[in-house]
Amino acid sequence: MILQELVDKKLIKPPEWLPTNCHYITIMGSVAYGVSSDTSDMDLYGFAIPRKEVIFPHLAGHILVPVKNDSVMYEVGFGDKPEMFGQWQQHGVIDESQLAGKGREYDFTIFNIVKFFALLMENNPNIIDSIYTPQECVLHMTHVGNLVRENKELFLHKGCYPKFKGYAYSQMHKMTTKNPTGKRKKIREEFGFDAKFGYHLVRLLNECEQILMNGTLDLRLNNEHLKAIRRGEVSEEDIRKWASDKEKQLEGLFVKSSLPAKPRREEIKGLLMECLDYHYGNLKDCIEVPDKHKNALSEIKEVMRRYEL
Repeated sequence: MILQELVDKKLIKPPEWLPTNCHYITIMGSVAYGVSSDTSDMDLYGFAIPRKEVIFPHLAGHILVPVKNDSVMYEVGFGDKPEMFGQWQQHGVIDESQLAGKGREYDFTIFNIVKFFALLMENNPNIIDSIYTPQECVLHMTHVGNLVRENKELFLHKGCYPKFKGYAYSQMHKMTTKNPTGKRKKIREEFGFDAKFGYHLVRLLNECEQILMNGTLDLRLNNEHLKAIRRGEVSEEDIRKWASDKEKQLEGLFVKSSLPAKPRREEIKGLLMECLDYHYGNLKDCIEVPDKHKNALSEIKEVMRRYEL
């Protein structure tokens, strides 16, 4: 597996437990969107499941109490605070042995499964895209990873519209940002605007349209248009006009879409619990069932009533 290979080469330093508890890694970026076949730079996203005490801190004797102060909710903890893990990132990892000695550069972002699910439920564009990448982009996937991909439509809802729209228009602002540097400066000098941000603007609005209209996502749909933008064959003016027209269409699709208005929280929580249960073996010592003694008593009474004991 790629993480362990790079650990063995002493090129990355993730938490010690992470390589053997990672359930999903996929290639993102231009390769996933089908606008480039260059794999010399690989942007990799995925998720892992840490120790039980990280997911369920009460197992380590840590008690969290929700407190409200001036309408702000926060938590007060009692007992030793267990290890925290939200995500692991390491960028600019160069493996010089790849591509016949030319080298390959990796950027890693591996999330705690709970945070990953939370971002999916928010319809965060980057995270939603990561479970819709083409199969050939998936570098590592366990049974748990496959469970998430098989249920990917569960996370989609109408909240994708404001989320994707917000991300898209941040790209529009960056198309002509002042004082670009590095690669951004070179693109601006060549095309007069940052065509890469223009391509992301179009991609995000296209993806939002697919979700609202079809309830699913194909990252490589309309990629010829995206390739043309990246090559500088579409002007900034045309991109802005296209985006304005597309926004009007999306407003209508938002109203007509059959997607649920809000996230399906209970179903998503059920999927998360299924993933955790499979990984840990069982969750019996992790989750307290409310009124379990009361419920057990009721069940005993019902059995006695049924058999007239």
